[in-house]
Amino acid sequence: MHLFEENIKNLGLNIPELPKALANYVPYKIVGKTMYISGQAPVHNGELIYKGKVGSDITVEDGIKAAKLCVTNIIAAVKTGLEGDWGKLDSFVKLTGYVNCQDNFTDQPKIVNGASDLLVEIFGDQGRHSRVAVGSNALPLGIAVEIDAIVQLK
Repeated sequence: MHLFEENIKNLGLNIPELPKALANYVPYKIVGKTMYISGQAPVHNGELIYKGKVGSDITVEDGIKAAKLCVTNIIAAVKTGLEGDWGKLDSFVKLTGYVNCQDNFTDQPKIVNGASDLLVEIFGDQGRHSRVAVGSNALPLGIAVEIDAIVQLK
């Protein structure tokens, strides 16, 4: 078993099958040795789990859980794109996290840390990445968090 799979198991995570795209786009695209992962929602078993504005409709703690769920779906996309071969992964390059929130909410980095921390817990230094964490007045389908990623392949 690959170290990454062991880390996933030890964290009690289940990496799902890649969620279906909700519109006319692909969940990931590989160009050369770079994989671009479309924005992932906090979806579990086909159901949107965290909806509403973080800090008013849902708690900061649930926002962090939403970010972790988004990155779990990003990992599913990476695993699918690598055909299950983690040896093809070089590193996570960048995450962009969008947090559905009120104008006066300023804890977007704390929310997206849920995703960043999980990547490092699973992938170590290969999970360290650059990042943007921004607030949004609305996200598709009312979701609380959306995250996309750029990944470097070997």
